Amino acid sequence: MRSITTFLSTVAIAAVSTLSTFAEDGHDHEKKVAGPNGGRVITSIEPHVEFFVTKDRKVQLTFLDENNKAKEFSADTLKLTGGKRLAPTQLSFAKSGNAYVSDKALPDGKAIPVVLQIKLDKKSKKVTEKFNVDLSECPSCDHLEYACICAHGDDGHDHEKEKADKK
Repeated sequence: MRSITTFLSTVAIAAVSTLSTFAEDGHDHEKKVAGPNGGRVITSIEPHVEFFVTKDRKVQLTFLDENNKAKEFSADTLKLTGGKRLAPTQLSFAKSGNAYVSDKALPDGKAIPVVLQIKLDKKSKKVTEKFNVDLSECPSCDHLEYACICAHGDDGHDHEKEKADKK
């Protein structure tokens, strides 16, 4: 029993050090892309879906084709729960052109924890995505933090200077 525990500990240490080696090289191994509206692309579901926060803080979900363009698609269930755990805000979605738009705005604040649930059709499994919608400006790209496509802070560049140089 002791040898199994030792073996599992060794494997766990090796796995952690391998993962941290990949993280330390400063490269984002999965290239992030913004959606056609500048939102976050959720890739855990096929077809992919863009999560975009409109100027009035409503959430717009747009299904995407293989070229990252808006695609006509009918989803069975779209639900979003966000905000404070003790007083969450529930958003439902209605079709609007090629997208779905929430019935309400996101709760106040710059960093809103959300749980997005998507069920494509009656036969498919529900996909659940949990993330923070950070509405702060990214220091180095033109997207808000929730949809940021750069790997700022990890590569040694002065992103504040780079952003100022772009203007």
